Amino acid sequence: MTRRYPIVVLGAAESGTGAAVLAKARGLEVFVSDAGSIKEKFKALLKEWDIPFEENQHTAELILGADEIIKSPGIPEATPLVAAAITQGIPVISEIEFAARYSQGKFICITGSNGKTTTTLLTHHLLVKGGLDAGVAGNVGNSFALELLKGDHRWWVLELSSFQLDGIFRFRPHIAILTNITPDHLDRYGSFEKYIASKMRIVQNQQPEDAFIWFSGDPVIRREIEKRSFKQRLIPYGETYPGCAEGAWIENEKIIIKLNNDIMSSTIENLALQGRHNIYNSMASAIAARLAEVRKMRIKESLADFQNVEHRLEFVATVHGIDFINDSKATNVNSTWYALESMNKPVIWIAGGKDKGNDYTMLIELVKQKVKAIVCLGVDNTKLKLVFGNIIQTIVEASSAEEAVQAAYQLGQKGDVVLLSPACASFDLFENYEDRGNQFKKAVKNL
Repeated sequence: MTRRYPIVVLGAAESGTGAAVLAKARGLEVFVSDAGSIKEKFKALLKEWDIPFEENQHTAELILGADEIIKSPGIPEATPLVAAAITQGIPVISEIEFAARYSQGKFICITGSNGKTTTTLLTHHLLVKGGLDAGVAGNVGNSFALELLKGDHRWWVLELSSFQLDGIFRFRPHIAILTNITPDHLDRYGSFEKYIASKMRIVQNQQPEDAFIWFSGDPVIRREIEKRSFKQRLIPYGETYPGCAEGAWIENEKIIIKLNNDIMSSTIENLALQGRHNIYNSMASAIAARLAEVRKMRIKESLADFQNVEHRLEFVATVHGIDFINDSKATNVNSTWYALESMNKPVIWIAGGKDKGNDYTMLIELVKQKVKAIVCLGVDNTKLKLVFGNIIQTIVEASSAEEAVQAAYQLGQKGDVVLLSPACASFDLFENYEDRGNQFKKAVKNL
């Protein structure tokens, strides 16, 4: 007879392993199942906590005997075993939903197609510099479950992907930030509307005393705001005065934030993060910090001394007059649009990877204006070559970061910039976007 475990975790990477360890630490019987091989570091953690697991298989009888299944975000709901569990009425939740049960803290949660990591880390920076007890986790750094195991915090700043949001049901962000919604992960969702619905789950459990901070410059979010009813505070931020009691906007080269009839302003040139999209990220973070009652002067100081996130428009080196910039975190088309838009030198663009149903047409005008050559870094570059083949004369292919850097270097000349901004996921050739960015940086250093 198969042993029965009340909690079964599907997937044994960062999120799944974290959930399993937290469950065991809280006295719950838990089993971990992964259809693939488990990395040694996660296997060692499971063994350290004496958590039973299986790899390279799923034992259906064991999994479907659980009271609750914690699903890693990378596993789609359409997976047969997950679909079977849902049909049988077994709750299938995310690690975020599970871990939140064991926290007494308040949650500031950030999602969006772009800018969420920068906004998450900046918000955490503002809170910590403001003297608050704050932790950061989620889709950035360690899993929330593992961070929580180290100790609870009065505030948690969590980056949440759409995949993580799909598995929340009662989880409640006290402050929610939505940076934008542009087409992404269409290979998984099948339609843009389903992806939008996933992002909007961030506000589904908010109460009247909670706040929803949203980017007013995004037409998709505006449509969602118009067609839904909200009981929480709505606080827009964007380019112009929102025409409502609370919000943030740009005026006379300053960001203006108005909350509770109190106004705070900060000069744009003093911000550590430059570029229009980063001004918006700074606004969202500053609103959240004010809602958490961080003092205005401390927010201004912290907006000026923040260090940007690795792999996001990260300057690597200048080699013989050619700048190399690592934007490996640009895993969708919109992120790459921002990167190309911010370039003011001729660009050799390193692009490609695992396509997620990308529509590259929004990049065509920018590529015409800014790009002199493209290095395709991916297993299948057909779509990139099809879209840009008639625009860019020089398109070459590479199957490794080192090969891509060498090719870009040969194509470049003094005054050019080599920009790694793939617009794609990394999983065809790399472990993740960090691995891709690190290999890129290593190759540049070896020139």
